[in-house]
Amino acid sequence: MRNLASSLVFALAAFALPKAAAPPSSAPRPETHISIDFKDADILDVIRLMAEVGAFQVVVDPGVSCKLTLKLKEVPWDVALDVVLRSCGLGQDADNGIVRVAPVAKLTEEAAARRKLAEEQKLDRPLRTTRYRLSYAKAAELAPLIKKFLSPRGDVVVDPRTNTLIITDIE
Repeated sequence: MRNLASSLVFALAAFALPKAAAPPSSAPRPETHISIDFKDADILDVIRLMAEVGAFQVVVDPGVSCKLTLKLKEVPWDVALDVVLRSCGLGQDADNGIVRVAPVAKLTEEAAARRKLAEEQKLDRPLRTTRYRLSYAKAAELAPLIKKFLSPRGDVVVDPRTNTLIITDIE
């Protein structure tokens, strides 16, 4: 019962904590300012210029094309890059010091696929069954409360004869 109570307290405390802030991007972010003036410039040329000024490596997704006119004066290069990408419906994904430029929809779709894969891997662990014999509470009353904290593969079975909870969930 002690383990169950401490597990419930821990689970409630974990849900009450605020979410951690997102980690900073792994792309270099020096304070280099840039002044540029282009008319009908190809996005690929502008991105290559930004990569040169910002001293970062860049990979542009195939099929990315856009013409834009811009005039920026003494703007941090990373801010200028964000504005240029947004104006063409593009986004960036920094990984190991390499900035990948692709359409926002594609980056969003890939991020969702990565989250789904991580969730599936998290749930693809072996099941463990534990029995808790209760003395001062009714197992039938606690079962629905505990069920809320289990993974989708988890289950709670009540043995009313012995007032026992049989909990099966991933390790």
